[in-house]
Amino acid sequence: MKQLLALIFFAFLLNGCNKEEVKFEAFSPESFAFDIGEMWEVNALVNVKGFVQKEAGGTYSASIQYTVNMITPEGKTITNVFEDTKVVNEKEEITDIPLEVQFEIDSTFTLGKYKLHFTIQDNFSEKSTETTIEFDLTE
Repeated sequence: MKQLLALIFFAFLLNGCNKEEVKFEAFSPESFAFDIGEMWEVNALVNVKGFVQKEAGGTYSASIQYTVNMITPEGKTITNVFEDTKVVNEKEEITDIPLEVQFEIDSTFTLGKYKLHFTIQDNFSEKSTETTIEFDLTE
């Protein structure tokens, strides 16, 4: 009986010590555009979590690659308006990574609602996720 109780206690202890795996996902998207004369400056930010981290010598590292396509109010897709790879190295575990986007478009773009479609890949696990953010070009 004592062995059974010890075994049950040990099973609960092991289960409680397991890290819960966080799903690779994008969250807290933001985007906006500034009229800067004859151009528009488009800014966007999305955070990611649940990526794989490698630990070596007390340093945690993560690598995220992302591309952004822009969809016009007419439904036309402009591919790869922004591309980047973000490599982060920290002394502590990394909980999330902000992915920033900044680019300019000229005044020939019509006013209206635009969408930014992010395709995001964790380079260590090769998992990917997507998210879409809207912004307005207004007078």
